[in-house]
Amino acid sequence: MSCSEQSVSVSKTNNQEIPDPFEQNKLLSKTINFGNALEAPNEGEWGIILKELYFKEIKAAGFTAVRLPIRWSAHTQLDSPFTIEADFFSRIDWILDQAEENDLAIIINIHHYEEIFANPDHEKEKFISIWKQITKKYINRPTTVFYEILNEPNDQLTAQLWNIYLAEAIDVIREIDSTHTVIIGPAEWGGISAINKLIIPSEEKNAIFTFHYYTPFEFTHQGAEWVDNSEAWLGTTWNGFQNEKVEISTDFLSVKLWAEQRNLPVFLGEFGAYYKADYTSRFKWTEYVAQRAEQDSFSWAYWEFAAGFGIYDPDAEEWQPLLKALIP
Repeated sequence: MSCSEQSVSVSKTNNQEIPDPFEQNKLLSKTINFGNALEAPNEGEWGIILKELYFKEIKAAGFTAVRLPIRWSAHTQLDSPFTIEADFFSRIDWILDQAEENDLAIIINIHHYEEIFANPDHEKEKFISIWKQITKKYINRPTTVFYEILNEPNDQLTAQLWNIYLAEAIDVIREIDSTHTVIIGPAEWGGISAINKLIIPSEEKNAIFTFHYYTPFEFTHQGAEWVDNSEAWLGTTWNGFQNEKVEISTDFLSVKLWAEQRNLPVFLGEFGAYYKADYTSRFKWTEYVAQRAEQDSFSWAYWEFAAGFGIYDPDAEEWQPLLKALIP
């Protein structure tokens, strides 16, 4: 299904057509994360500056969408009303334009909002203000633009508190915009451990559930510089043995059953293995996770495009062989 095709409308609110989130989720079937670009404090500081070419390459490779992690908190006023910098909004505009021109759906999120994880009460007003500004800005964009409420809530933003915050964010969005699909994940770093603590408001009918998957962590994050003691994991392999596959398929089944009980489509928003793992293991793991997600009717987004987990060489401007694990 191309992004230019409109999802089937099931209802209307305030004369705004509400798309079917299951149809919307199909637009995200094969997604790539633009990691290390806009979620850096400033674009380029982590080595990635987005180019027009990248959108064309992503479309040509067979991807249907991009997920754009964004550190909005680094580009807002410190005090109320927490106005987002005009130049930063213009940069996001350009990226949304590029996605639309290349027939790619795009997810915009709030990413690396470290301040809200450390001090939720202090940051709540800013968090809500950011979503109010985003929604007003992009209400007239096509429904191939998705709103992901917050990446990987953790620390002091507990599962219980996150349920309150996400409901208030949805309320603010829906006061302005009924048409754009929202994407919501659990607390405790967005993995499967906290899904049973997550409460998505029952009145929200245009939502997709998301989770992140990096199991076995000792394999996917071996040698990762930001993970304590990960050097000890170097050499960990993933061979595609039956017991290794069962661990993943069992985890995915638990997510599938949870979502079916709540009538929610599922988006696997991040999965990937760091470059320090051996290539054969990376390929086998990546291939199996993507295939398992597809078998369970999950859309997916590989983490990520062109950095430490990446599948694209920005210097040579060409895909790495690992692409074939995702799109044979």
